[in-house]
Amino acid sequence: MCGIVGYVGTRASVDVLLGGLKRLEYRGYDSAGVAVIDADGTLDTRKHAGKLGVLRDDLEATPLSRGTTGIGHTRWATHGGPTDENAHPHLGDAGKLALIHNGIIENFGELKAELAAAGHTFSSETDSEVAALLVGDAYRATGDLTTAMLQVVGRLEGAFTLLAVHADAPDVVVGARRNSPLVIGLGEGENFLGSDVAAFVEFTRHAMEIGQDQLVTIRPGSVEVVDFHGNPVETKTFEVNWDASAAEKGGWSSFMAKEISEEPEAVAKTILGRVEDGLVRIPELAGLDDDTMRAIDRIIIIACGTAAYAGMVGKYAIEQWARVPVDVELAHEFRYREPVLSPNTLVVSISQSGETMDTLMAVKYAREQGARTLSICNTQGATIPRESDAIVYTHAGPEVAVASTKAFVAQITATYLFGLQLGQVRGTLTPEAARELVAELQSVPEKLTDVLANGERIRELAGWMADTRSVLFLGRHVGYPVALEGALKLKELAYIHAEGFAAGELKHGPIALIEPGQVVFVIVPSPRDENSLHAKVVSNIQEIRARGARVIAIAEAGDVAVLPHADEVIRIPLASRFFEPLLAVVPLHIFGMELAAAKGLDVDQPRNLAKSVTVE
Repeated sequence: MCGIVGYVGTRASVDVLLGGLKRLEYRGYDSAGVAVIDADGTLDTRKHAGKLGVLRDDLEATPLSRGTTGIGHTRWATHGGPTDENAHPHLGDAGKLALIHNGIIENFGELKAELAAAGHTFSSETDSEVAALLVGDAYRATGDLTTAMLQVVGRLEGAFTLLAVHADAPDVVVGARRNSPLVIGLGEGENFLGSDVAAFVEFTRHAMEIGQDQLVTIRPGSVEVVDFHGNPVETKTFEVNWDASAAEKGGWSSFMAKEISEEPEAVAKTILGRVEDGLVRIPELAGLDDDTMRAIDRIIIIACGTAAYAGMVGKYAIEQWARVPVDVELAHEFRYREPVLSPNTLVVSISQSGETMDTLMAVKYAREQGARTLSICNTQGATIPRESDAIVYTHAGPEVAVASTKAFVAQITATYLFGLQLGQVRGTLTPEAARELVAELQSVPEKLTDVLANGERIRELAGWMADTRSVLFLGRHVGYPVALEGALKLKELAYIHAEGFAAGELKHGPIALIEPGQVVFVIVPSPRDENSLHAKVVSNIQEIRARGARVIAIAEAGDVAVLPHADEVIRIPLASRFFEPLLAVVPLHIFGMELAAAKGLDVDQPRNLAKSVTVE
C-alpha cells in the first residue's frame, strides 16, 4: 500500500528519493518522509502528513543535506492516523537508525510491550516504529546493519517490506521482504530499491527480483541477497520495458485522462507478439503445456475490484470458446471457504500490480492444494507471476491513477487471448473460427480510438450532473460486469451511491430504487445478434422509463430500436458480442472521471484508496 524508495550511489539522494516517491505516490499519499545520510555520517530526516507536495515544499524552503544514501516513503495509513508523528521514517538506536515499512506487523502488540518493558518510549501509534526500535537495538549489539535486520525479521509476523539505513554505515541500505513488494534497481556505481520499478526507472531499466523471505544489502558497487537465515540465494534480472516518461502526465489534466486515452494502445500492445498466422500463440504459457491445458476440467478466476469484473467478462468468452466451466471469485473470500480443487483445476489470478495481497495468498493456497495457476499481470518482477505456473503479461504500461482504466481493458484482452489459445488447443475452436475472433480482437484498438474521439457528449452530461447523488447501471450477459465496473468508478472517484445490476434482476427487487429523475446507464447489446438479449434489455429500459428514470443508453451505431426509450444514446462502433464490453466501458470511464472533476475532486488519488492493496 505504501511507496518506498532506497538509494545509495553518487547522486544527491534526496533528489532521487523525491523523484521516485512522485512516481510511487499512487501507492499511498497520506504522508511522506525521507531520511538522508550525509558525507560525515549524520542522519537527517524530514516527514509530514499530507501529500508529497507538503514534504517537497518544506525541503525547498529548508533543504536537507546532499548526502548520497537515503530512503523515502509515501504512506497509506493502517496503524495510526495520517499525522506527522505516524509518518515514516521511524527512528531507532537513539536517532542513528531510520526505517520505513510497507505492510502490517501482526504481532506488534507483544513486541511493543516487550520494548516498553525494556525502557523504550514511542513517538507514534504505528506498528512500524516497533521494527525501527528492534533493528536499532540489534545494530547496537552487532555493529552490522544486515545482521541486525536478519535478527529482527525472524521475530516479525505478518506482511512487510522494511528498508533501513544507519549513520554508522553511510553507504549501505538494507531491505527485507515478506508478502510485500520490493524490487532492486541496478546502476553503474549506484543501486536502488523500490516498491516497484517506477521508483528508479528514471535512472536505470536494469532490475533484479527479490523473493519471499529474502534480504538485500545494496552499496554503490554491490548487491547482496540472502534468505532470512543468511544463506546466499540466486536472483533473476530483467529489463523494464518502459521509461520514466510513461509515468508522467505529459500535459494531460490528470493521469486518469492520460490513461483513458491509452486504452487503445494498451489493447494493441497486449495483443502484440501473440498472434501467428492468425492464431493465438502466447510464449509465456510454456508453463502450461498443451497436454495440461487439454486436461483442465475447471477454471477459477480470482481477483479483486476492477480485475474481478475483467474476469467476469472473460468467463463468458472462455466458457464459449473452450467449453470449460469457469467460476469467478473474489480473492479475499476464495481460500477461506476451503474450495474443492484438483490437479485439473486451473486458478487464474488477475492483478494489475501482481502484489495484491488477497490475490497472492489465494494463489499460494491454490498451489498448496495441487491446482495449476496462471497469472494475468501488468508488472514485471511482481510476486504473483513468480508464484504461478504460467503468466500472461498485459502490456498496458504504468497505470498511476488509483482507479483502473487501461489495465481493465488490457486484462480483458489478456483473458481473451488465453481463452482463444485454450480453445485452439482443446479443439473447441476451429482454426477458421479462431482466426475470425482474433481478427476482430485486433480491430478493437481502432474502434476504441473512435469511441475516444466521440466522447464529448459524455463529458457534457457529466458536467451537468455534478449534483447527482445516485446513479444506477444495468447490463446483461457481458454487459453486466461492465455495469459493475461503471458503478465502481463512480464510487471510487465521485463518492456517490452507484450500483450495477444484471438487468434481468430488476423486477426481483432493485426496481424499487427507481424514482423520477433517477439516472440509469444501460449497456445495450447489439440487435444484430439474435442471442444478444437486445429485446429484453429494451424492455428493461421501458420498465424503468415508465417509472420516471432518466436513461442513458450505451448502444452500437445504427441501433434505432433504443431511440424512443432513452433520454440520451452514446454510440459505440459495431462489434460482436464478446468485443462490445471493451468498447462500452470507455464512456463509463470517461463519465466517472468527468463527474468527479466537475465536483472538484482529485481523480488520480481518491480518498481512502491506494493503487496496490498489499495488506489483507
